[in-house]
Amino acid sequence: MASSPVPADTLLQQLRHTVGDSHVLTGDTATRRFRKGYRFGEGQVLAVVRPGSLLELWRLLETVVAAGRIVILQAANTGLTGGSTPDGDDYDRQIVLISTLRLTGVQLIHDGRQVVCLPGATLDVLERQLRPLHREPHSVIGSSCIGASVLGGVCNNSGGALVRRGPAYTQLALFAQVGEDGRLRLVNHLGIALGDTPEQILGRLQAGDYSDADIVDDPALAASDPLYAQHVRDVEAPSPARFNADPARHYEAAGSAGRLCVFAVRLDTFPREDSTVFYIGSNRADDLSEIRRYLLTTFDALPISGEYIHRDAFDIGEKYGKDTFLLIDRFGTNAMPSAFALKSRIDGMCEAIGLRGVTDRIMQALMALLPSHLPKRMREYRDRFEHHLLLRVAQADAAQTDYFLKQHFAASSTGAYFQCDADEGRKAFLHRFAVAGAAVRYRDTHPGTVEDIVALDVALRRNDRDWVEQLPPQIEATLVTKLYYGHFFCHVFHQDYIVKKGNDPLAIEHAMWALLDHRGAEYPAEHNVGHLYRAKPELERFYRRLDPTNTFNPGIGQTPKGAHWHSCAEGQDVHRGG
Repeated sequence: MASSPVPADTLLQQLRHTVGDSHVLTGDTATRRFRKGYRFGEGQVLAVVRPGSLLELWRLLETVVAAGRIVILQAANTGLTGGSTPDGDDYDRQIVLISTLRLTGVQLIHDGRQVVCLPGATLDVLERQLRPLHREPHSVIGSSCIGASVLGGVCNNSGGALVRRGPAYTQLALFAQVGEDGRLRLVNHLGIALGDTPEQILGRLQAGDYSDADIVDDPALAASDPLYAQHVRDVEAPSPARFNADPARHYEAAGSAGRLCVFAVRLDTFPREDSTVFYIGSNRADDLSEIRRYLLTTFDALPISGEYIHRDAFDIGEKYGKDTFLLIDRFGTNAMPSAFALKSRIDGMCEAIGLRGVTDRIMQALMALLPSHLPKRMREYRDRFEHHLLLRVAQADAAQTDYFLKQHFAASSTGAYFQCDADEGRKAFLHRFAVAGAAVRYRDTHPGTVEDIVALDVALRRNDRDWVEQLPPQIEATLVTKLYYGHFFCHVFHQDYIVKKGNDPLAIEHAMWALLDHRGAEYPAEHNVGHLYRAKPELERFYRRLDPTNTFNPGIGQTPKGAHWHSCAEGQDVHRGG
């Protein structure tokens, strides 16, 4: 590790002076839940620091940058690719991880048609604040259940499940950036006049000390993706609808992946619609393709969401996502962040005495004692059909949708559908969410037979009719099972492969990349490259422009970890996080 003019002990004293002793965490146990990724990634840090105000955050950045250390910004640590945690211990400088969870705040502007969100604002809190106004944020399912931050979604181009809205996106943000000269600067592109100095800008923003007269509405600057709804309808296009490396959706904070320190974003909100859920099952993949293409090209209004689950994913999710399902069903999404934090602390204590995976095995044993939690008609469709599609449409479009599906399946022996009641519709989508974490639970409860997970986040071409993957026998033989699920109308799929003990997940993953390249797919689709994927050249150029000294979150996208983008060690650029 390169030497620094500021000794570590001195830097720690400076950090404690800024935020207080109790908000500077050191040592493996105290920092574990911050430096270990939700699914991938883990490494050492000098400290985890938790500022309580935007001005404290700015002063921390000044201190750490001046000391020549690395900064990793983290909100809820709910990412799937290790993009907000260290990865290994081969950095050339010590890491200070700054957790923004204490920096909560959602400010409604323009009667709630837009919001200003601070770094610790979560999707769940934003959704609840907008509900009385009959509006909702960009994303309302998935990571919002485990406390994901609004800013994290924007910085990672997160897509979400809603067909009409595309990736989280804005051109209106307030952020700190380190220039080529090594100087830290605060850039106010939020479209709100807040003063001239960091103290004025950050103090007034946190206090909400501004009026309508201070808000500038520039029609040339967007607070959401204005073209996606039209883009996703083009089912003949030979390219994906959305993917992380798409330069059309990179703009300062949007897609920055921790290469800037973002203090606030300004975003559009959307009218909340009454809706109906149709549950569709088929043994013929073309059935679902025809439904997708017809609804995207023929209906005046796009569906609200359309989530795909393969039968194997249904089964793994039913068994290994049961505790997640029941926790949310009984206690609501509010309970999820605290439950995950508690589990992480217990796991850390158990691992310290050599007991890895204890909580997962205990929870799984308890869940096995409980009866099935899924509605009867869903379980019947599981037995009948390989492919499942959860289709949510606006109430105003329900009759037209029902008519189309009735005609579509009138002469079919391969598929069927039913219109869910409110309870079935809610539980169907909750089950889809529970599927997303089920592979991790399976791995952690089968250490004797499972080597690891290969988790791919894939955007297929919009015109791809052969969306069901066919793996070569040599890859198939290395797998315990596969989980396919995703956002069907956007053709974005999450593909989790549980690898048999004794096989090399990295080699399997690289072989799968080659297959995806041959199909014209892009990956990752919506979860940031993190330390799991290699950044494509255009994405790496974007990162270098944002962060020319490689101070913020170095190494993501398997890029160099060294200062000014130098490699720290021979071969460092070809490794897999986690």
